[in-house]
Amino acid sequence: MAVALAALLGGCAGSADDDGKNAAGASPADRSEAKGAAASGGSVGAAGSDCALPVRFDVAERWKPKAIDAGAEPSKGSGDDLGAAVADSLLHQGPVTAACEIDAKPAGHIGFLRVWTGKAGTTDPGTVLRQFVAAEDGAGKATYRSVRTGGGLKGVEVEYLYTSKLLDETKKETALAVGTPDGPVVLHLGGMDTEEHEAMRPAYELAKRTLRLG
Repeated sequence: MAVALAALLGGCAGSADDDGKNAAGASPADRSEAKGAAASGGSVGAAGSDCALPVRFDVAERWKPKAIDAGAEPSKGSGDDLGAAVADSLLHQGPVTAACEIDAKPAGHIGFLRVWTGKAGTTDPGTVLRQFVAAEDGAGKATYRSVRTGGGLKGVEVEYLYTSKLLDETKKETALAVGTPDGPVVLHLGGMDTEEHEAMRPAYELAKRTLRLG
């Protein structure tokens, strides 16, 4: 699913070599990520930002957010039922719908931090997160734990392995679910492979550390 979703919602990102930077010429953001802390490049979530969400959080420097219009998917009965079914499976996962993707390519990584939202009144974050993982074909070996974001929100975090049947490869993924008055929010960090996932982890940690109600 992760590979297909990247193609549908933004395409495959380029190699980290695209930026043409080496360690000696790394920017402050590069150096801070190497030390395990990502520099902030602004925030998303508030009205008027790139993605209006029930929460707000900081985005790592040079990562590029873009709202996802789930309503733009092909409608069933339009003569492209297969396309509609594929779009539905990619834009909806368990009880949540894709709302925003933050592209790591400008920062030299291959992957996205994605935000998924659910309807108000949906059940607790732990249940939402388990349904989210269960809906991802190929997910397994999940480890859950309770967390609290830097903005004071209680949530549940999961680390799991995703195995692509198409590529016959396994990689690490991480997700966090919190509840809000407007419904649950899931932050999901994937990546081309486990190495890229770990390289992007500081951006995810920045988002978790600054996550608060919008």
